[in-house]
Amino acid sequence: MSMKAQERTSTSLERIDSVAIVTLQRPQRRNALSLAVMRELAATLRELGRERSVRAVVIAAEGPAFSAGHDLTELCGRDVAAYREIFDGCVDLMNAVREIPQPVIAEVARVATAAGCQLVAACDLAVASTEATFATPGVRIGLFCSTPMVALTRAIGRKRAMEMLLTGESIDAATALVWGLVNRVVPPGELRETVLALGRRIAESSGAVVAIGKRAFYAQIERAESEAYDHTKAVMTENALREEAQEGISAFLEKRRPRWNS
Repeated sequence: MSMKAQERTSTSLERIDSVAIVTLQRPQRRNALSLAVMRELAATLRELGRERSVRAVVIAAEGPAFSAGHDLTELCGRDVAAYREIFDGCVDLMNAVREIPQPVIAEVARVATAAGCQLVAACDLAVASTEATFATPGVRIGLFCSTPMVALTRAIGRKRAMEMLLTGESIDAATALVWGLVNRVVPPGELRETVLALGRRIAESSGAVVAIGKRAFYAQIERAESEAYDHTKAVMTENALREEAQEGISAFLEKRRPRWNS
């Protein structure tokens, strides 16, 4: 069911130019990712993925945390089926981030832990304020951050991810920048405008071509180098045949702005 046809209870949605901003709104729970929240967020992302007018998506949050991870009240005294449903919901959310054609930008004002840190790592891009911190502290409460490690390892590498996973210690925004978990770190007062500027810059290009690039990026990243080249040369051939490429190349040669139809 479209989120337009049902009430959003844990998120809000606004559009600024061609950038859609989805905001987590459970500040009293530190934006914990309950199953309902994860399903709502995944549904919203997929809804936005079908909107051609949206060129970039931002995931932001109200309150003292970007997200404290899974809602721990849902992880006590459940049976196998319940746990599987929760973690299936988590994986589905991360897949939604990757699968929609638009780049997804995490706007991280403050702390992001466990599955919240996973969400940041899963996003295509991330901008953090100087007040943001990141951690995967599950080991300290007896529940190792096994699903968060998937996105985290791919974002920052084995040794750094293992340090975070094994110690549960936080890293600050400056360290997250050096390690590659976020793209930029800015003062809190500049966070939203920096994110919007990034989204608007993405929106200057053809949405169809950006979608091709995002899909190809994730298709090649886990392949051996020779297989990655085989895949991407096929993608570039297909892309070169599209009207967007012909228009863009012609515009460059003619020293004018391209006129995108998609």
